[in-house]
Amino acid sequence: MRPHPRMSRRRPPGATRVAIASRLFPPESGAAAYRLGALARALTDRGVEVDVVTTRPPHGQVPSDAPGVRASRWPVLRDAGGNVRGYVQFASFDGPLLLRLLLRRRPDVVVVEPPPTTGTVVRLATTLRRVPYVYYAGDVSSTAAEGIGVPHAVVRVLRRVERFAMGGAVEVLAVSEGVAEEVRRLTRGRVPVPVVGTGVDTEVFAPVAPVAQAGDAIDASPPTVVYAGTMSEVHGASVFVEAFARVADEVPHARLVVFGQGTQEDELRALAARLVPGRVEFHGVVPGAVVARAMTTARAGLASLHPNVGYNYAFPTKMFAATACGAPVVYAGPGPGSAMVVEHRLGWACRWDVDEVAAALRSALVVPPTPEDRERLTAWTVAHASQRAVAATAADVVLRAAGA
Repeated sequence: MRPHPRMSRRRPPGATRVAIASRLFPPESGAAAYRLGALARALTDRGVEVDVVTTRPPHGQVPSDAPGVRASRWPVLRDAGGNVRGYVQFASFDGPLLLRLLLRRRPDVVVVEPPPTTGTVVRLATTLRRVPYVYYAGDVSSTAAEGIGVPHAVVRVLRRVERFAMGGAVEVLAVSEGVAEEVRRLTRGRVPVPVVGTGVDTEVFAPVAPVAQAGDAIDASPPTVVYAGTMSEVHGASVFVEAFARVADEVPHARLVVFGQGTQEDELRALAARLVPGRVEFHGVVPGAVVARAMTTARAGLASLHPNVGYNYAFPTKMFAATACGAPVVYAGPGPGSAMVVEHRLGWACRWDVDEVAAALRSALVVPPTPEDRERLTAWTVAHASQRAVAATAADVVLRAAGA
């Protein structure tokens, strides 16, 4: 099944309506939520009407949508950590989504994020309404599942669902060339896959306090390294806990601060309590502004990618959250992130190896970045990894799909 071909007659942007279907949208944290929030703002800046079909945020998080964005929020099941993650939680969103899309005002194009079950629902709804859709691929779920050891039969089914979800799209947006290659392989080259890039919201992730001027005293804040983001098998963040335990006694008062959650959070908490009790802080999911405040004075932000999960093409955006705030990054693992750190002098890049990570952490903790270093990292991120620029490119594709 293919969606109805997009209209050839061009219309003024003000007449264009875009629907975004995703379980994640601001005020929730996470790369997908930030990405779609930025896309919605980029579209409304061009006079486009944006309807977001999403979930009711967790308790305590108050929506504050940009002007021109209308968000329909549906209550869903969440896991113990407040996430919409897992088959039952996905179903609580995907089930009602079909009717929500069929009964609302007809859009000119729909944008959908993973998981592929949501993409499947969107393909069905848009086929019935003869509307095109764009799939925004932050990753390839079947590849990730295979990498972390999900049974082959399950991976095979997931791959078929994902191929169906992507195969009916007018275009599939990819956050990196590595993701694009995986999508092209999965869809057998039948769908255009423009690479729009990835980045962070440099209005949220920015130095919170004024950066010291050249010649000022060296940063006297406690030596801290910060991990902010998902803790899963794909990321392998345990390497930072083990490495930090090796250097903690060499740097008095040094701390490892962790924001976020994930499938390995309990394992990391237990590991920290055993190896370096009292020196690793876990703060759970917090607003981006809280992370930015911690990164502003951190000696380094941390990002990793496990080398043995078949996910080497991934690009952890958490490294940009650090550099946007002026913190260098310690990157452990393979993938394009490692080469970028080296090429642009963003910090330290090493293998996913406890000894190598410990050496990088030691360097980061002992000598804080200078004010000039922090200013350069922030300026580079704004120029090369701003979500605003990424969203503008994505908006171009979405409007092209809408025929606008």
